Amino acid sequence: MTDNATIDRIDVEPEAQVDDRLSDQDKVAVIGEAYRKMRKQISKTIIGQDEVVEKLLTCIFAGGHCLLVGVPGLAKTLLVTTLSEVLDLDFRRIQFTPDLMPSDITGTDIIQDDPVTRERVYKFMAGPIFANIILADEINRTPPKTQAALLEAMQEKQVSVGSQVYQLQRPFFVIATQNPIDQEGTYPLPEAQQDRFLFNIFVDYPNFDEEMDIVETVTSGAGEKVEAVVSAEEILRFRDLIRRTPVAEHVLRYAVTLVRASRNEKDEAPDFIKEWVSFGAGPRAGLALISSAKARAILHGNYHASVEDVIAVAKPVLRHRIAPNFAAQAEGVTSDTIIEKLLETIPRFE
Repeated sequence: MTDNATIDRIDVEPEAQVDDRLSDQDKVAVIGEAYRKMRKQISKTIIGQDEVVEKLLTCIFAGGHCLLVGVPGLAKTLLVTTLSEVLDLDFRRIQFTPDLMPSDITGTDIIQDDPVTRERVYKFMAGPIFANIILADEINRTPPKTQAALLEAMQEKQVSVGSQVYQLQRPFFVIATQNPIDQEGTYPLPEAQQDRFLFNIFVDYPNFDEEMDIVETVTSGAGEKVEAVVSAEEILRFRDLIRRTPVAEHVLRYAVTLVRASRNEKDEAPDFIKEWVSFGAGPRAGLALISSAKARAILHGNYHASVEDVIAVAKPVLRHRIAPNFAAQAEGVTSDTIIEKLLETIPRFE
């Protein structure tokens, strides 16, 4: 295990190739069946939250990182640990606290005596970042300096320590949980950090029936054991197919138009954007819309992404990339409100 051992380098698994003996349609069917099995296994531990589970799996198979936002006690951490069991991936949990340092995440060089030469040499002690799934628990309880330690890992899938660069395992996902920023002892995530997350998923309270089931199941100890459904190699194969999923020009045009309309300085921006938005989504948002729309289409058994897929992922993709200004906040307008109006305003290209 790399979290308690010195290493000289981290080996990276080669990206798996899709089995050429199957047609793309057959591969889509295989992924769809795996998706249904994953949903079933997760439901053994997580009661309700169907939309959250769907969006989290879409984000994972699109190859992105995910931010789960909600008050404490909504099983965000349990959801991530259950997901790691279902995906059969190496998992590490990092509890973010105000005194957490960047080296506590990435690792650091330590001085050791060489048993042969008796010389003192530097050895790299790997941090918990060297795993397939990283749970950054309560990420906004640590200052921005420590939050930024994740930036290179999330974007480049590597960690730089001193003059050395260490590659991370593949696949690699960061799933962060975040408490509402108006809670005491929290720090807002910098815009650059938020933009690295493919999805921002809001986790709400369960309904009455779901909460009854949760109380009954947990207090009776009636939970079932979760079984692994897919491996790291299979995830890489699935992602390779998702990347190759065709997208029609009108779907691309719709996604790009939606993103550009969110920018208040553009002529094509609607009046409510100029009135309510401080800054809109950047080009990475367009990439996120298309990649996640393709993943959603494949998981639902379709070998092409549609405008409906783009609309379905618009909120988790855009809500952390559109910043309401003070006037909007004073009126109670949120980024979700703005996205809803954009979806109503932008015509669907055919």
